[in-house]
Amino acid sequence: MATAVDQKLLRQTKFPPEFNQKVDMKKVNVEVMKKWIAGKISEILKSEDDVVIELCFNLLEGSRFPDIKALQISLTGFLDKDTPRFCKELWNLCLSAQSSPQGVPKELLEAKKLELLQEKVGSHTI
Repeated sequence: MATAVDQKLLRQTKFPPEFNQKVDMKKVNVEVMKKWIAGKISEILKSEDDVVIELCFNLLEGSRFPDIKALQISLTGFLDKDTPRFCKELWNLCLSAQSSPQGVPKELLEAKKLELLQEKVGSHTI
């Protein structure tokens, strides 16, 4: 993240206010986040791209307090116009995860509960 172009992009890009909040990755269940990241990147690219997924993992796990702004700049070449939305969603999930006792974002817990409930309802209608 040391190139002059990246530094210039960091200064010129408008980032959401939540990007100013730090995330402590020691408080985040990384495996749960990795599953979400892999699914979301595959959805955006309409294929599974291990290189982009691993890049995102490495940028997120590279330090205890990752720099979401640098991560967004690094992923822009791959995710293009979807990068800001992806990074904002990712960061909000990480912020939620670090304040959860299990390190899992409450949004993902709620989605899983809903999915299980729908499966249960679906199995009773057969």
